[in-house]
Amino acid sequence: MRHSERHRTHRTGWLRAAVLGANDGIVSTASLVLGVAAAGASTGAILVAGVAGLVSGAMSMAAGEYVSVSSQADTERADLARESRELDANIDQEHEELVSIYVQRGLDRPLAASVATQLMAHDALGAHARDELGISDTLAAKPVQAALASAGTFAAGAALPLSVAVVISSAALMWGVAGSSLLFLALLGFVAARAGGAPVLPSVLRVSFWGALAMALTAAVGTLFGAAA
Repeated sequence: MRHSERHRTHRTGWLRAAVLGANDGIVSTASLVLGVAAAGASTGAILVAGVAGLVSGAMSMAAGEYVSVSSQADTERADLARESRELDANIDQEHEELVSIYVQRGLDRPLAASVATQLMAHDALGAHARDELGISDTLAAKPVQAALASAGTFAAGAALPLSVAVVISSAALMWGVAGSSLLFLALLGFVAARAGGAPVLPSVLRVSFWGALAMALTAAVGTLFGAAA
């Protein structure tokens, strides 16, 4: 009987960036809209602030993800280059390192030595990258992918509360944006959990709680500044 397992580890790179982008887009734009509205700004000013937040936020997310993930990729490349030099300089010592790793994972020494020998004969650098350094194709840093995922999902997330602000009346704007944004965040938590194979309820509660807190604090700040003006 064929046994098929569906793991989702290969999704961690883009899923993390996508969830971060969408969550930040919803929370920051909704909070911005609520803060400006609480200060007593006109509907036009609220929409301008929201659009500006969408554009600047998407670019900031793209730049931030690209820079941070590029730094990770640079470190990985440096480690691989160092490991390659060590393999050229002392292959026996590198072989013994793999043997020790496999012994610590539960293999007896003769079997660990045999496995290390065969893996190094096939791809020595790949074996050390995976088992000594923890670097694999699945988990390797991908700066462009992370940047595009973050920017795209931020813009999509930010467009949701902004679209509500466009169609809803000014009298109901604050409650409408806040309520719909919490709904969007809960949906995001659900989708992220399903995509990653994780429990749904903790994910939904996590994003909803922090989103509600951010919007409440920003609205309070807007109210204070509006009263002071």
